[in-house]
Amino acid sequence: MQFPTRSLPAALAAAALTVTLAACGAGGDGSGGAATPTTGAPAAPVVTKDAKLAGMVPPSVSADGKIVFGTDASYPPNEFTDTNGTTIIGMDVDLATAVATKLGLGAEFQNSQFSGIIPGIQGAKYEAGISSFSVTDERVKTVDMISYFTAGTSLAVKKGNPDKLTVDDLCGKAIGVQSGTTQADEIADRNAKCAAAGKPPLTVTELTAQTDVTLALTSSRIVGMLADSPVAAYAVTTTEGAVEVVGQPYATAPYGIVIAKNQGDYAKAIQGAIQSLIDDKTYSAILKKWNVTIGAIPTSEVKGG
Repeated sequence: MQFPTRSLPAALAAAALTVTLAACGAGGDGSGGAATPTTGAPAAPVVTKDAKLAGMVPPSVSADGKIVFGTDASYPPNEFTDTNGTTIIGMDVDLATAVATKLGLGAEFQNSQFSGIIPGIQGAKYEAGISSFSVTDERVKTVDMISYFTAGTSLAVKKGNPDKLTVDDLCGKAIGVQSGTTQADEIADRNAKCAAAGKPPLTVTELTAQTDVTLALTSSRIVGMLADSPVAAYAVTTTEGAVEVVGQPYATAPYGIVIAKNQGDYAKAIQGAIQSLIDDKTYSAILKKWNVTIGAIPTSEVKGG
């Protein structure tokens, strides 16, 4: 249980659906509630190109005037689709768009299964990935990652916690996780501990989309779910309080934008763009809009490059 988010992909997923960023609006989270940004959040400062940083982007990326990001748009409030199911919105999307603008480029988001994003970056299908990727030692062996946020894992249950679940003891309980995530990876460790304590294992429901896991919880097919802390917290809002978070997040680690290795100053350009957005308060405005300011970091770093 060492990292809080989606785990290292093993194989390239099926063909992705290409969608481009449009104006943000209300979105569905698959749990019966409308996923919307925080009302009354301050408008972010106007983002302008930084010529020095833009000059650090390799021509292989900048030639077409945009950065193509791979993302799994099933993880509100970080990345998900609006009520039409076509436009990708969310905190990660707003931040990546601002980063691209700082580098003098547009941003295009291609919806992919999570497990296909890093292989897609390695195969030059995507020029970057932003999809709540935790920065891990294992990942930075094969890709470079630029930190922009921090999150942990949270346990979410139905309102009132009728099954009296705790983070430390889920043995014998019906728990939901998204496939390919570190939350899914930690189940084996949890079950080993249950066996050592003479208790029954978790009954696990593993679903492709996080929104489906939330729906499974609200429809009582499971009694608890493990998800990234901002995702679990957002589910409380989008289910109108039908879900609540139990205890505190654990296994906190940074998120990172993912790029392929050996691309010159590309990682430094993205890091410089993120740091500029932090310094001019654009970053804090984006996080406040999505009610995830608890995950703010003061300094962006390149990992693996």
